[in-house]
Amino acid sequence: MKKQHLISLAILCAVSAWMAVPRYGPSSAEVPNVAERKVQVVETGASASEDPNVISIRAERISPERYVEQILVRGRTQAYRHVQVRAEIPGRLASDPIQRGARVKAGDLLCELAIDDRSANLSEAEAQRVRAQFEYEAALDLQARNLQSDVVVAQLKAVLESAEAAVARTQLAVDRTQIVAPFDGVVEMRTVEVGDLLNVGSVCASVLDDSPMLLVGLIPEQDVNRIRTGASVTGRLLGGSEVTGTVKFLAASADPVSRSYRVEIEVDSAGEQIREGITTEILVKADEVMAHRIPSSALTLDDNGNIGVKVVEVDEKVAFYNVSIVGDDTNLLNPGIWVTGLRGDVTLVTVGQEIVFPGQTVAANFDWDL
Repeated sequence: MKKQHLISLAILCAVSAWMAVPRYGPSSAEVPNVAERKVQVVETGASASEDPNVISIRAERISPERYVEQILVRGRTQAYRHVQVRAEIPGRLASDPIQRGARVKAGDLLCELAIDDRSANLSEAEAQRVRAQFEYEAALDLQARNLQSDVVVAQLKAVLESAEAAVARTQLAVDRTQIVAPFDGVVEMRTVEVGDLLNVGSVCASVLDDSPMLLVGLIPEQDVNRIRTGASVTGRLLGGSEVTGTVKFLAASADPVSRSYRVEIEVDSAGEQIREGITTEILVKADEVMAHRIPSSALTLDDNGNIGVKVVEVDEKVAFYNVSIVGDDTNLLNPGIWVTGLRGDVTLVTVGQEIVFPGQTVAANFDWDL
């Protein structure tokens, strides 16, 4: 035989001899009786048993409460109105326009154009109106004495009305030399300087109405039917501050690209300056449901990977219930989550849920104070 075969045969004989040697395990008295160990349920916060043969798990009595579901929408702040104020007549800017960032009231002067010959045109039009008024009144006096025809009186009346219209036009041209703010707000942009020549439609300044401010976002199509106009909203600005408001507008048609619906929330920004374009988390109140508030650590998984909790039934047996998470409570002192899927008051296993299984009988005291 070859040397390799002899070595293999020697190893095989050694292993066979080692496996044939009898071995004796520890006596039954040395093995702890695991079946005799009991599972005891104690109230959360109470002291557990010190008996090593008693396994303690903790539980808490939980009652259902009304919970208003909230839909999280990411959006931004937007001014209620933001317009560019333009010149309605041509003219040269006669004085320094208002500064950027200035807060204005409706009717405050933004830009002032030179009067030029508009004042003279107004004086001429007013003189023409006075003459036409005098001629018309004289014709009426003559008509009353049958010395003037009705045709002449009608012509003089038309001349008077034309003179009055000319006065109105020239007065409007004079008034339009002063470009004023259309509403209360803040001047966001100024595009002209003194001496600039403005044409019809040239931008003088832009005015932003920041009271009230809007929160705008897009609602997914699966959630749009859960929101109503007038629903309460909480907005968390990127800087950390919170604002409250109500839904004022919900689009009836979806965005063709994102298939989402635009929502606008009006918030009162009085006393607090909220800038436009700030990223915001929008929490919109939706449906009201009965839910249980539980610690997040009480969640566990069943054999199929479904999320749920374990409870102790009145017959002292453990049961598993699938739950759905509908919200969370960010209270730092007592955080938790809101779930649905449980019925009525339950004895929730909060610690040790991984060492008990559904159908197992445990020792529990159901006289805890609620």
